[in-house]
Amino acid sequence: MKAMVMNEFGNPDVFVKQEVDEPDLQPGYVKIRVMASCVNPIDTKIRSGLVLAATPDFPAVLHGDAAGTIVEVSSDVTDFKVGEDVFALGGGVRGHCGALAEYMVIDERLLAKKPDKISMSQAAALPVVSLTAWEALVNRGKVKKGDRVLIHGGTGGVGHVAVQLAKYLGAHVTATVSNDEKSAIASKLGADETINYTKENVEEYVRRLTDGRGFDLILDTVGKENLDRSFRAAAPKGVIISTNTRSTHDLSPLHAKGLTLHVVFLLMPLLSESGREEMGDTLVKIANLMQTGTLQVLMHDKSYGFTQVSEAHALLEKGEHIGKISLYNDL
Repeated sequence: MKAMVMNEFGNPDVFVKQEVDEPDLQPGYVKIRVMASCVNPIDTKIRSGLVLAATPDFPAVLHGDAAGTIVEVSSDVTDFKVGEDVFALGGGVRGHCGALAEYMVIDERLLAKKPDKISMSQAAALPVVSLTAWEALVNRGKVKKGDRVLIHGGTGGVGHVAVQLAKYLGAHVTATVSNDEKSAIASKLGADETINYTKENVEEYVRRLTDGRGFDLILDTVGKENLDRSFRAAAPKGVIISTNTRSTHDLSPLHAKGLTLHVVFLLMPLLSESGREEMGDTLVKIANLMQTGTLQVLMHDKSYGFTQVSEAHALLEKGEHIGKISLYNDL
């Protein structure tokens, strides 16, 4: 089959179109004709050689987010059938084929049926960001009605879904943004308050929005110095959840306030198998929220073919876009 592969680590232009073996169907798996995918920061990290433990063998087919149509099912699969449209965080890491190809085999435990009301591109944009937000806010943070929740990067991939999910769970939601356009978007998605972090420091917005108390829960996808700022913005006995902790920090502020720090690494079920059923079940719940219009996904105004994946990676790394960067199969 045709695929976009990388034969070595490198910059966005490392991808080449190449013939590779079509993946064999395994017990408990389905094979899909891939229709769409999406680029996420983890894909650029794998491409760059920063996550060696998760990197597939060369020639490597990357990208985990996938949507497509089932063309074959293993004999022991009972919940899915040929012809159904599905989506999943299905691979793109060691031990799993990626989405940048004509076909992909996916563990049925990771799959959900695509909601009728959304496109393949929208479905492919959902898994990584929505599963991360769910793990952070529902499974780890246990957000409940009345909680004061701060979402850093309120129009980012995970952030814009987290704003909507936190609001759905009954929280009072605040989102950080970098300009007025993003403030308007975050508000439309459900944020009760926004913070322009280029104009207001931590102490100022904590005083303005919480009377100096701090936030009950903070979701930080930015990391590094922003994680330290999150420690300062948290209320006593608050919860901080991070998806980006490859850095060194002074943890004494956690001790001083009695804070709890959670780290979300979404790829663990793919790399270890533990938790795959939960991931699939969660994706079904997310699909239901999409179907009812409770949740929406922001899409960048331009989509790219699989053969343009280098352009998509370059755009993501610039960080100047708004919305998920989708890719369609033009192989």
